[in-house]
Amino acid sequence: MWQSSPPGSIYDYIRVASFSIGPDGLIEQWSSRAAGLFGMASTEAIGRDPVEAFMPAELRSDGHRRVGEILDGKEWTGLVPFRIPAEGGAHGVAEVYVMPSLTGRGERAALCIVVDVRALRRIETDLAASQAIFGQSPFGFVLFGTDFAVVRANQRFATVFGGAAEDHRGRTVEDYLPRAEADRLSAILKRVLETGESVTDLQLVGTVPGGTASVGTVPGGTAPGGTVPGGTERRHWSMNLYRVHSGAGRPVGVAGLATDVTRRHIAAREAASARRNLALLNEASARIGNSLDLETTARELLDVAVPGFCDLATVDLYQGLLTGEEAAPGSWAPAHRESAGGSAELRRVAHASAVADALPTAVAGNGPSGPDDLPPALGSVHRFPFGSPCAAALRSGRVEDVPGDEMGFVQSTLAVPMVAHDTVVGLVQFSRTKGSEPFGERDRALATELAARAAVCIDNGRLYRREHERALILQRSLLPPGDPEAAGLDIACRYLPGNTATEVGGDWFDVIELPGHRTALVVGDVMGRGLRAAVAMGELRTAVRTLALLDLEPAEVLSALDEVARGLGSPGGGERSEGLGGSGGAQWPSRAAQKSREADLSEVYLATCVYAVYDPVTRRCTFANAGHLPPAVVEPGRPARLIDVPPGMPLGVGGEPFEEVEVELTENALLTLYTDGLVESRDQPLDEGLDALRAALTGPQMELEDACDHVLSTLDTRHGEDDIALLMARIQGLPGEAVGDWRLPREPRSVGRARELARSQLVAWDLDELVDTTELLVSELVTNALRYGEGEIRLRLLRDRTLVCEVWDAGLVQPRRRRARDTDEGGRGLQLVGLLSAAWGSRRTPRGKTVWFELALPDGAPAAELSVEQLLSMY
Repeated sequence: MWQSSPPGSIYDYIRVASFSIGPDGLIEQWSSRAAGLFGMASTEAIGRDPVEAFMPAELRSDGHRRVGEILDGKEWTGLVPFRIPAEGGAHGVAEVYVMPSLTGRGERAALCIVVDVRALRRIETDLAASQAIFGQSPFGFVLFGTDFAVVRANQRFATVFGGAAEDHRGRTVEDYLPRAEADRLSAILKRVLETGESVTDLQLVGTVPGGTASVGTVPGGTAPGGTVPGGTERRHWSMNLYRVHSGAGRPVGVAGLATDVTRRHIAAREAASARRNLALLNEASARIGNSLDLETTARELLDVAVPGFCDLATVDLYQGLLTGEEAAPGSWAPAHRESAGGSAELRRVAHASAVADALPTAVAGNGPSGPDDLPPALGSVHRFPFGSPCAAALRSGRVEDVPGDEMGFVQSTLAVPMVAHDTVVGLVQFSRTKGSEPFGERDRALATELAARAAVCIDNGRLYRREHERALILQRSLLPPGDPEAAGLDIACRYLPGNTATEVGGDWFDVIELPGHRTALVVGDVMGRGLRAAVAMGELRTAVRTLALLDLEPAEVLSALDEVARGLGSPGGGERSEGLGGSGGAQWPSRAAQKSREADLSEVYLATCVYAVYDPVTRRCTFANAGHLPPAVVEPGRPARLIDVPPGMPLGVGGEPFEEVEVELTENALLTLYTDGLVESRDQPLDEGLDALRAALTGPQMELEDACDHVLSTLDTRHGEDDIALLMARIQGLPGEAVGDWRLPREPRSVGRARELARSQLVAWDLDELVDTTELLVSELVTNALRYGEGEIRLRLLRDRTLVCEVWDAGLVQPRRRRARDTDEGGRGLQLVGLLSAAWGSRRTPRGKTVWFELALPDGAPAAELSVEQLLSMY
């Protein structure tokens, strides 16, 4: 049996041999295994004394005695040292079992079975090492046979899957893994057994039966895995597989070493989730808030969230927020706005889906109440029912979980209030469909952060829009309504505000009627943008009107306006001290504070302005410029040109005087005043813009309104980058027959002569209804000029939309209206002028002063008579 055993049997490992001793004590039979063990062929061994052949000399006497006892029929077992001739006389130790036997003739012999003790020690050591590795290993160890059934499993493996290690013998992979994973592992086991190629780090996902595995009982790890439906624990293993061979090299199975990598998998998943969340937040910082439009910001939020964070998402904003209703702080919070029927009105402003043919996310019972409980359509106004999770989220300002829909399409939904500065502005719903991982705590925190970032941008957009609308209202209220009218001028104007991205600018224009049918034309531009620029523009425009009514020269107007601008830019509205004060002596402002103040001055309170006064009688126009672009004029049949007006310094800089330039304009000439938005942009230098303006103005004469449109449409204005103000005036001087101008000597007879001249001129103008009043008032003014003035007297009547009478003299003392005492015989002339005229006043001239009054032209209605109270007011 020993000689015919197949290769790989136990005898190959333990080196068992046999031989027999005849009655004469000599070797009678010698097996092949004995030849292999002792290294001696049978021809050499048979007939030799085994004691003499194999035992050391010092042991031979005892050996002969033992052999004698054996031949006497005594069994013996023991350890026998021996020499191995084939190995140069090396010594070995053999365990010998001697059984007495009888020959065919009845003689006593012996059968000896020999086992090499060295091989036994090696096997014992190998078994101990194998048991230490297999039994004491902290990893799950399993041995599959050639039929892929479990041959052996260690206790660590059995601890995870229940029972003792022996209970797992005969089980297959289907007993431990889901069908798909089991099929995959079976195919890999078959490949390893057939090819001998090892497999390392094979990732497997399974479940612990009953979900009872606890920390410290999982092969190769101590962290429990997640849970799956059915109450079982999901585990992740990394498995190494290799083929196992017998001593003869025959494959006997596949060994597997499994390590529980659940903790590593969870850590990797959390790290990946953290990286994804950081990437989403980084993307959100870059993409959300690029626009101040509320709905655009909502769409930017969903562009970031879908599909990187969720499969479906919607954004609802409060309707009042979108319509621009003014409210007290915190009133957007739903606690202040909820009604018994549900939340305050919201509008669905954005929806995004990464799922084909998906309906807008809405959970049954969570959307607006209705027969079909349909979700709100994009752009629709709706309310969330009072008891719904969405309404609860709006009330509390906290994230609420929304149950999945009944159709099983949506698995998990988060209703996240959009909170900015402790104020709820809307609600965003993030949903994940079936097959996606449900939302976790990290996801809730990320959803809150995304919604908060969008909410801040939306609230900033709301605040900006409110300020922008206020600035627009202020700006437009300060511009002249419609097309202004002026004597001797046809006027057309255009104002194009910048878009919402460039905020409100400080451009303005104005047309101011001055005494004597003169007209002041003003165009200005406050540097900077926003509400402060609009406010500064309004203050400067008001100051210009006030200064213009004082009838100052254009250069004087700009000088006074410069003082006003510098006062606006100073602390306290006019204080210009540089920091001296306090009981501690000089206190110099910090460099940062000085830079900040200089920045405020340059951004808001510096302005450019061109101021022109046109006299229709002489068709002369006097210009003064404060850092503004030069006016343009085009005369009939000639190319357009820029009027050379010294530019001066911008208003608010101070320290430099302004110069005046007087230009005589031809009839039907076209005067154009404008701001830099018309001729300058990022892509167009100023010189090119001015050349383009001259080219647009040159050409056939057209209607004034058409000329304005032609300039705006011809020039590449890049509208939207800056405001554009355009003021065009067609010169129409007063005809000679509309002017009466006389010089009177300084003598009492001039009073009567003035009355006669005025009566004749009014009759010639068919203004008989104004003769009596005009005679009376002219008499008063000429009398005052004789009594209080100096030099020659000049009387001038102007007829246009009103009748203006002017009396000139060389005196510098301005008339002052006062209340006469009861005993005074005079002093009531100016009171009478004030009562009978539509307006009156006085102004300085280069050679004295002019006192004037204005009467409305008759319209066919009877003239109003002075009341008793008005007459008595003079006494």
